Amino acid sequence: MVYVWAILLILGLMLSQLLQIFSLPANWVALALVALWKYIYPESMTWNFVIFFAVAAAAGEAMEFGMQAWGAGRYGASARGNVGGIIGAIAGAIFGAPFFFGLGALLGALGGAWLGCFIAETPGRTRPEALRAAKGAFVGKALGFTLKTAIGAALVILSIPRVWP
Repeated sequence: MVYVWAILLILGLMLSQLLQIFSLPANWVALALVALWKYIYPESMTWNFVIFFAVAAAAGEAMEFGMQAWGAGRYGASARGNVGGIIGAIAGAIFGAPFFFGLGALLGALGGAWLGCFIAETPGRTRPEALRAAKGAFVGKALGFTLKTAIGAALVILSIPRVWP
């Protein structure tokens, strides 16, 4: 019976990563699944692995927003533009979620990062400067999303041997 549960958990881990596309907390869902497995089958892995998983999931979240801020800053955004881009990305993910079968959340987050940064940069900046800063927020958001998704995939791959009996 443990093989059936292991297969179901591994499928759950893999399916959890699809949540990344919808801007949902995929890595945290995977962490919850791994922690539940550790609780039920304590000999399968150490708590150090679960803690490592949690730290990596938190790092992925930080990288997603950090890369957006880095990208915007690299393209000339001010602190106000960075904040606008982050708020825009969150709002865009929320408002975009109902569209394209949920895929609108990713498109909304990317577009929201661009628009939020552009709106925040427009007062006091020339249009080309604001457009360049918004491009940086968009590129940074895309890079941050990619890094967070890669971390999630790596964590799932590292978890599979610990789950399989």
